[in-house]
Amino acid sequence: MILSLASRSVTNTNGLHVSVTGESGKGKSHAFTTLLRQVPARFRLAGRMSNKALFYIEDLQPGSAIVFDDTTLSEDMAEILKGVTTSFREPFLYRTVSKDRKGQVCTIPERCIWWVAKVEGAGDDQVFNRMLTCWIDESAEQDDRVLARVLQRDQAPPDDQGQERPEVLTCQAIWENIGRQMFHVIIPFATSIRFVAHANRRNPEMLLDLIKANTVLRYMQREQTTCGRTRCLTATREDFREAARLYQLLNGIAGGQETKLTWRESALIGIISQNDQEEFTIPQLQKQTGWSNSCVHRLIHGYDSRGTMYSGLLEKCPAISFCDRTVVTDGEDGASSMRRRTNAYTFDRELFRSWSLGGSVWLDDDPDHPSASQQSFSNPQQTAARFENEFTGSDPENNTCNNDIILSSDQSPSKSQDTENTVSAGGHGTQGPCEREIAEMLGDRIEKTREGPPFQDPRQDRGRTYPLENRDPAEGLLQCCRKPGPPAPAKIHIRPQDYKPLEVPDHTFCRVCGHPWTHYVEKLTVERKNRPKDCWQPYQVCRNCYDRAKVRAQQSATILPGTVDPARMERLTTSLCRCTVCNLDLATYIDRGTGTKLCETCYQRIAAIQDHGEVAG
Repeated sequence: MILSLASRSVTNTNGLHVSVTGESGKGKSHAFTTLLRQVPARFRLAGRMSNKALFYIEDLQPGSAIVFDDTTLSEDMAEILKGVTTSFREPFLYRTVSKDRKGQVCTIPERCIWWVAKVEGAGDDQVFNRMLTCWIDESAEQDDRVLARVLQRDQAPPDDQGQERPEVLTCQAIWENIGRQMFHVIIPFATSIRFVAHANRRNPEMLLDLIKANTVLRYMQREQTTCGRTRCLTATREDFREAARLYQLLNGIAGGQETKLTWRESALIGIISQNDQEEFTIPQLQKQTGWSNSCVHRLIHGYDSRGTMYSGLLEKCPAISFCDRTVVTDGEDGASSMRRRTNAYTFDRELFRSWSLGGSVWLDDDPDHPSASQQSFSNPQQTAARFENEFTGSDPENNTCNNDIILSSDQSPSKSQDTENTVSAGGHGTQGPCEREIAEMLGDRIEKTREGPPFQDPRQDRGRTYPLENRDPAEGLLQCCRKPGPPAPAKIHIRPQDYKPLEVPDHTFCRVCGHPWTHYVEKLTVERKNRPKDCWQPYQVCRNCYDRAKVRAQQSATILPGTVDPARMERLTTSLCRCTVCNLDLATYIDRGTGTKLCETCYQRIAAIQDHGEVAG
């Protein structure tokens, strides 16, 4: 929302508009109210309004923040929003007839930004596609923090006596100062930016607008030039790193920019993707989520509310499909039978991986990104130039643009002259297994172009130790999408029970081996709570370290002699619970007499122990 306000001072932008989704009572209205207090009063516009009210407000200022809080956008208002966001730099005209039956032109001023808060989203897919889509934090940890803050607030005496705090007044003065400036922001490295997915043409523009807004916020620290009467700012790679960090969060942890999923839809599809089942039903999802049948059905199929159609996962996610089945159940007497209709859903994991990994962005000269050595990612300028210079028309036999040649190259981007990077003896020399897995998830081929010694901790690169966020991009560790982490110990063991999988692999160092990509994040465990508050940032580990820790935990899990008999175990057709012994994998066997459930690894281990005991006997 802060970057959205800053985008008003950029001349070459389409504006940043924000859509916040989340359950009722989780803080959407509070977030809007808190930030609106920092904006000068004449730029605020909130509350209920009719469809055409914006055209008749006489004192509506250019660059106003228009807020719709838990308000259903009517069809007319949605059309106005789409028109205003499209003509962001110019006033939006509306021609009507006055009471004297004379033509009248009404306008909405230029550079107005829109903030929309709604439980299910804006409703209109075209509106949703024009906005930064973020989620309110609905986690249990955030509920605990909110409760503690509320209790502490009512225990303390009033401190402001109805007056705005000096910090709020300072923020208003800052926005006044920025609002008086207008800049054309130049991004000198724009042609080096790469995207995993850019089918949605608005999202790359939004990333560029995020970079420009970051630059304007720091305009006193950026290079300023004058082109005629236009003041220009030059963006830096620090601006890119900040924008890429937010863009990555909006594509997984804090929003659904590429997928357009709400928080609940993302949570549900995360549960579905973790289950190793070919088919599943709504009652099975109810047991795992604790949500009602109607809630799960609405998330999957969508629903109609007051004339507005909200799409579900079947429309948004191509990996989910279903078929309508009729199940016949025989009665106890054998003479009667019962027919029951049910939906059987299927989930394609390979398709889900390629569909969900669309939020990663990096610079072409970033040697750490796994896609840097793949042939399938090409330079957009070269691709566009090839299309423009192709004169063979649309004949598929003659048009080489219809072939895969346009997306391939004999030379890897990481080895090109423009992006070649010399790696020292202590740098990254080979691709780790986690890096190869990420490339496989992207559906592309890895070309092994790097040679050198095994992986070393990049924090010790070239014999120096300094914070990750201050690494020089010229030294081969450009920090796009990377968060600083604690120094990796020489040897550390983790508990796999304390970690959960990330929805999207993160460009953060593994706390165990130092690998630049991680797949698992630490839960809010007791150990994490006991750490100092400034160390509450969760640790993250790569898939290879997590798998080794899981194997080690499963092998060391205590099994009391005589408590488990493999001969009494039955294989489960569907598994909805975890192993009783290791509590890490889903159970595949069950002893119905004792209720003991085993995963495949623990079952094989117990069977081997029993066979060894019989041979010894």
